[in-house]
Amino acid sequence: MNRVLKAAVKAAAAVCAASLAVGTAAAVFNEAELRKKARPNARKVKPSKDVQAEEDAAKTGQAADAQEAAPDRLPASDRPKGFYEKHVKRPLDCTLATGALIALSPILAGTAFLVRSKLGSPVIFSQPRPGRIDPDTGQERIFRLYKFRSMTDERGEDGELLPDSARLTPFGKFLRASSLDELPELVNIIRGDMAVIGPRPQLVRDMVFMSKEQRQRHTVRPGLSGLAQVNGRNGISWDDKLAWDLRYLGQISFLTDTKLVLRTFIKTGAQEGITDGVSATAADFGDALLAEGRVTKEEYDQKQEEAREILEHSF
Repeated sequence: MNRVLKAAVKAAAAVCAASLAVGTAAAVFNEAELRKKARPNARKVKPSKDVQAEEDAAKTGQAADAQEAAPDRLPASDRPKGFYEKHVKRPLDCTLATGALIALSPILAGTAFLVRSKLGSPVIFSQPRPGRIDPDTGQERIFRLYKFRSMTDERGEDGELLPDSARLTPFGKFLRASSLDELPELVNIIRGDMAVIGPRPQLVRDMVFMSKEQRQRHTVRPGLSGLAQVNGRNGISWDDKLAWDLRYLGQISFLTDTKLVLRTFIKTGAQEGITDGVSATAADFGDALLAEGRVTKEEYDQKQEEAREILEHSF
């Protein structure tokens, strides 16, 4: 058994090393690619005023038709994408996640056994989360996020689940503090739902309260960790979290992702920002806005209904 584990770890290390080598080469091309896109084309022939006016009118009409046909369609992101993001980030994520899944398989198995014995079944908790925006529909793809369960299914006399604070056991708190509950998300990365680094996938009922600008965070795959996680995690406000997510969109590179992976390990070891300091679990975005008086109860209820309709039509 030890020989098999050693061989698996060596194989994972070799795969990761090769992936990092590819990522390093991509980083060299990344900045040059961005500069090339930003440089104007000097040979482009300027159209006449009449032709230009006709083209502008046609584009305006097409945009109006598209808006009328899909008024809730999110605006497409026109930010420049470098060589790393377009050609390397996804293959690198898949390779690293596969290597990590092999290398960490003993820890995954041990954690699964403890979850089964202390919290019961199912061992894996899945929940719909919004992923990257589908360019065909202009809406977020909803996928199932996988995690180790960290709470019991205890219910009150009315049959409803007890509050999170009552169902979160000391063992569950340990899983969350150590981020061991997040390990099954490696499968989501391999499937293409997520990336190693990116904005964290929030709940659908959080997404509906975001502005169109804030929902631009969904123009990239959600990540296992990201800028918001290494800058406070759940210990910062929702506004700050979403601002960090949007800032990442302009900083995507091999170097940035490598730094964030290293900072994630440090933050996980320090166990900082796991909760908001008030409740056992972080407050939903809508609940926070309602508590701050930034949405009315009527608006809150409408958004919650919108979230339920999205979920009903997703699976």
